[in-house]
Amino acid sequence: AGGGRMIDRLRKWYYNAAGFNKLGLMRDDTLHEDDDVKEALKRLPEHLYNERVFRIKRALDLSLKHQILPKDQWVKYEEDHHYLEPYLKEVIRERHEREAWNKK
Repeated sequence: AGGGRMIDRLRKWYYNAAGFNKLGLMRDDTLHEDDDVKEALKRLPEHLYNERVFRIKRALDLSLKHQILPKDQWVKYEEDHHYLEPYLKEVIRERHEREAWNKK
């Protein structure tokens, strides 16, 4: 049990060290937009997509100004949910299925 807590502390430390949360971004906001991610983004419900666009625009604005959000507005490790992950997994599964079908 002690090892699990240590790994969790390391994950939290790395999450904060990465710094994207200080700009109000979530982990899924920082994914490289390859074809799979682009397709997953198309499948997001409108409100999730709009929230993502807002976070990214705000982060770009802060970055240009060389600023970060006040600490009480940082995205906390516990609050960062992987909103894109279910859609991305589905897209990847479908792509693998298509690739397997095309090999036949």
